[in-house]
Amino acid sequence: MKTIITYCTNHGCTEKVAGQIRDLLGTETTLHNLKRKNQPDWHEFDRIIIGGSIHAGQIQKKVKEFYIKNMDLLLDKELGIFICCMEEGEKAKEEMEAVFPEKLLNHAKATACLGGEFNFEKMNFLEKMIVKKVAKVEQSTSNIDHEAIKFFSNKMKKRYQPLFFLI
Repeated sequence: MKTIITYCTNHGCTEKVAGQIRDLLGTETTLHNLKRKNQPDWHEFDRIIIGGSIHAGQIQKKVKEFYIKNMDLLLDKELGIFICCMEEGEKAKEEMEAVFPEKLLNHAKATACLGGEFNFEKMNFLEKMIVKKVAKVEQSTSNIDHEAIKFFSNKMKKRYQPLFFLI
């Protein structure tokens, strides 16, 4: 199944996670950063996975523009959605529900919060100050959930199998 993982990243975490998903899904999987000017022909893919990171409760503008512009196409494809954020559990789920429309989340074969990172080396001065004050984190830290990435990827790979057959 021809798959594209389309994502946006600010400091590299979402790109790292998207690469791990690609490696788990296999050879017919392409990565595409939405910050690139050249856009692929989305119709040539059987499966589209969308990923972005949460900053101050919002997902990147490019991710939002992508799913708004391509809503009908996305509802016609096998779909996966993931976010990267430092929140966990119910709070992470609330963040996902706040940034993606319900109809996309309901259509998706798999949705997940796959952890996040604070990468101080890639942050500007203001971003570092905000993270230190709000999150009370003083240095780079990673909370990427590798088991959740495997689970999400395996769920995306599974084919529909009927529970019973009519003869």
